[in-house]
Amino acid sequence: MTDRTGIFAGDNPFEIARSWLAEAETEEPNDPNAIALSTVDANGLPNARMVLLKEIEDGAFVFYTNYESAKAGEIDQAGKAAFVMHWKSLRRQIRVRGVVSREEGPQADEYYASRSLKSRLGAWASKQSRPLSSRTTLMAEVAKVTAQHGPNPSRPPFWGGYRITPVEIEFWADGAFRLHDRFKWHRKKPDEEWQIDRLNP
Repeated sequence: MTDRTGIFAGDNPFEIARSWLAEAETEEPNDPNAIALSTVDANGLPNARMVLLKEIEDGAFVFYTNYESAKAGEIDQAGKAAFVMHWKSLRRQIRVRGVVSREEGPQADEYYASRSLKSRLGAWASKQSRPLSSRTTLMAEVAKVTAQHGPNPSRPPFWGGYRITPVEIEFWADGAFRLHDRFKWHRKKPDEEWQIDRLNP
């Protein structure tokens, strides 16, 4: 076991991640829960985009998206993804790699219902990642789905969550003279015990 104190202390990496995020929520001016999500396509070409992490569970990280988007297609094909969460204000980051499964049940329904009405209608209107002729076309589609689904739309069948169950979590904190502190929690399979290593900066 490595010697971990201060912001790295604790035996549960998900508790550490929640603690860091809670601190970032008081310091980071915009979207402290933003993550750079990485996937690969069928040809192995990497892809990355920013999405909002919505929950750190006891064993996984959860975000939501359109299941017909490019990212969803790549996730479903590979079954794996990675992300980095970086807070410039705290000079810290968390890197995660793991296997992915869908969240399509009551938890997804509950999160969808918590969103603003315009965001819920936008989820119905957007054919995410596909070509769009103009913004006018998009706004016309929003008007159309508003008329169809009213003030309390249900969650679209093509929209829901993804749960990343990690096999690696790395916690990184900036150090003087670029001598950073890095601790990696890793395991070969999601049901195995964690191994923890301190890494060179």
